[in-house]
Amino acid sequence: MKIGLLQTGHPPGDLAETYGSYSAMFEALLGDGHSYQVYDVEAGELPADPAENDAYVITGSAAGVYDPLPWIEPLKAFLRQAKGEQPLVGVCFGHQIMAEAFGGKAEKSGKGWGVGLQAYEVSAHEPWMDDAHHVSVPGSHQDQVTALPPGARVLGGSAFTPYGILAYDDAKAISMQFHPEFTPAYAKALIEARRGTRFTDEQANAAIASLSAQNDRVRMAQWIGRFLAQETQG
Repeated sequence: MKIGLLQTGHPPGDLAETYGSYSAMFEALLGDGHSYQVYDVEAGELPADPAENDAYVITGSAAGVYDPLPWIEPLKAFLRQAKGEQPLVGVCFGHQIMAEAFGGKAEKSGKGWGVGLQAYEVSAHEPWMDDAHHVSVPGSHQDQVTALPPGARVLGGSAFTPYGILAYDDAKAISMQFHPEFTPAYAKALIEARRGTRFTDEQANAAIASLSAQNDRVRMAQWIGRFLAQETQG
């Protein structure tokens, strides 16, 4: 299928030179069995029509959905236009902006940063999922979805991130707060880049240590792939 990658952010500093862009990370996650069209949303690039691609993935970003940036509202408008027309997958910022666009709420959480390997309990299963009851994937976020949009159901989450994985009954859409596109190596490098600014040494050390454990990135790639196949073929 042809997948539109709505790139809403970039790795900080020189990390992109080593680990690639966020759109490249999604191409690696989802595999070379698809064609990809990248849109630099921060630069004002959006599809003229949802039909330009078979499906869309909205990436992570250092921005907040509440920031007064000129590209935020056009992105929300495009997501509302695409809702129910083409399959949508949102990750981290993408998860939050979808919730905002569809009538929910995302904001900076008083719980602070969720960083390192993030474990969610799976509370409901869809046909594109398997029978896993827990999934662990790298994450890095301070903002969270705090109010569900109409039509959204929780498929997984944690005490720290209650609305961790969402599905939309009124759209061909799913989203998740953690980052399946992040390799443990990139997640560790990102933490190091933010050590002493966003994270204390204690937080950084614990998060980096957690990333040495087994993760479910491959499982998430399979879930997303089966979801997209189901919605494009259906």
